[in-house]
Amino acid sequence: MRKSCILMHISSLPSEYGIGKLGRHAFEFVDFLKSAEVKCWQILPLSPTSYGDSPYQSFSVRAGNPYFIDFEILEGDGLLERSEFELPDWDSDPGKVDYSRLYDKCYDVLRVAFDRFRPAKFPDYRKFCTDNKDWLEEYALFMALKFKHNGRPWYEWEGDISAHKAAAVAEAKKELKKDIAFYKFVQFEFSRQWSELKRYANSSGIEIIGDIPIYCALDSVEAWALPKLFQFDRKRRPTAVAGCPPDGFSPLGQLWGNPLYNWEYHKKTGYAWWIGRIKAAAELYDIVRIDHFRGFESYYSIPYGNKDATVGEWKKGPDHELFRLAEKELGRLNIIAEDLGFITPEVRKMLDKCGYPGMKVLQFAFSGSDNEYLPHNYKSTNYYAYTGTHDNETLIGWVETLDKKSLKFTMKYLNVRKKKDIPAAVVRAAWSSVAEVAAAQIQDFLGSPKEGRMNTPSTLGGNWQFRTKASDFTPGLAKKIRRLNRLYNR
Repeated sequence: MRKSCILMHISSLPSEYGIGKLGRHAFEFVDFLKSAEVKCWQILPLSPTSYGDSPYQSFSVRAGNPYFIDFEILEGDGLLERSEFELPDWDSDPGKVDYSRLYDKCYDVLRVAFDRFRPAKFPDYRKFCTDNKDWLEEYALFMALKFKHNGRPWYEWEGDISAHKAAAVAEAKKELKKDIAFYKFVQFEFSRQWSELKRYANSSGIEIIGDIPIYCALDSVEAWALPKLFQFDRKRRPTAVAGCPPDGFSPLGQLWGNPLYNWEYHKKTGYAWWIGRIKAAAELYDIVRIDHFRGFESYYSIPYGNKDATVGEWKKGPDHELFRLAEKELGRLNIIAEDLGFITPEVRKMLDKCGYPGMKVLQFAFSGSDNEYLPHNYKSTNYYAYTGTHDNETLIGWVETLDKKSLKFTMKYLNVRKKKDIPAAVVRAAWSSVAEVAAAQIQDFLGSPKEGRMNTPSTLGGNWQFRTKASDFTPGLAKKIRRLNRLYNR
C-alpha cells in the first residue's frame, strides 16, 4: 500500500510552554494529518536529551523525555493548578526551543505535580513500575544521582558509586528514595500521555514511525550500570568510540564519541539486550527506524581520546545474525533501515538478507542521471523516499547550496524553469516515485527557509530548535497535501 509520511518531532509541535508536548496540540496535529490523508507520522527518538540537546545523545535508550509531558493534562488530573505552569517567560524566542530555560523551569513544575501525586489514585502506576522494572529502577537512581552531583556525568562521581559498586548503590537507594520516586513518576506520566496519543493516532488511521539510535551515550545509565555491553577497559573507560571516516563533506570525519558495543559479549548472551531493546521500541512505535543501520555489518572504530575521526578502522559487527535471532523470538519486525553513508557490497548483502525497506534521500540525488537516489533508478518499491531528513537542509535552504552544474541538472530533471519552483517539484518527485512511502519534513510543506533546519551534523549548538505555530496547520495546507496524496495514490 502506497503511503505518505510527514517528519516532525514532538519538540516542534505548537506549544505555549517552550517546547512541543503530548497534549492538545499533538492531538490537533493528528487531526491535521488525518484531514491531509497522511498515513504516517515520523518522529525522532523520544529519549531525554543530554549533551548538545540531541535526542541521539540520551541518558537512557528506554526513558521518555520529561519536557514532552503536558501540563494541561496534569492539571486535569488534579496534579497542577494553572498558575503553577502558565508562566510568562517560557519562551525567549517563540520560533526556537530554549533548552537551558526548559532545564531550569520544567523540572520545578513537574516536582510540584509529584508532590500531589498519590499512587493509590492511579491504579496503573504499580503495573507500570512492575512492567518496566528491568530499566526503570536503575534509570531513576541514575537520574537522582545526576541531580545530586549537579548534572555531572557518572564518570566524574566519587569512586564506589561511579564504579556501580553494590554497597554504594544500595546506600544511594536509601538516601535518594524521594528523588528516585520522582523520576519514576515522571516516566509513568510520560508513558501514560504517549500511550494516549499513539492510541488516538492509530484510531485515526495513522502509524507512528519512531527512531532509535544505534549507540548509547557515554553519559548514560546503560554505560554506568551495564559496562559489559561496551568496549571498556578495567577502569570503565572506553577503549574506542564511534564515528565516521573522512569524506568529501567532512575532511576530518565525524567523531560521535559514543562507546562501541562489545559484540563478542552480546553474541554470548544471544543478543538479549538488543532484542529487548527492539521489542520495547516495537511496542512504543508502529514502525521503527534504526539509525546508522550499516553499523551492524561493520563499524568505524576510533581510538578513545582522539580529537577527530581521521584515524580509525572498520571492524566487523553482528551482521544479519542479530536480526535473525530477534525475528525468531519476536516475529517479523516492522523496521526501516537507515542505510545512508558508506555502503559496501557487504552492507548491501546484509540489507538484502534482512529485507527491511531502505531510504532514498532526494537532496543527495541530483549529481547525475546515474545517481541511485534519483527516482528513475529505484530498483524496487521497498524504499522510503525522503525529500530530506532531520540532518538535511530545508528544501529552500538546500536549493541555495547548489552549484551551477547541479542547479542546471536539477531544473532539467524536475522540468522547472524557475529556481523557486524546485522545492515543490522535489516533493512531487518523491510522491510520484515507486517508493512504498514518500516522506517530507513538515518544513518542506511550510516553506521554511534555511533557518528552519533541524540539525547540522558535527556541529554543537543551534540544533534541534525548530518549532511550528498552531496557525501553520491550515485547512488550505491539509487540502494541498491531500490533493498530492490522491494524485499519486498515496
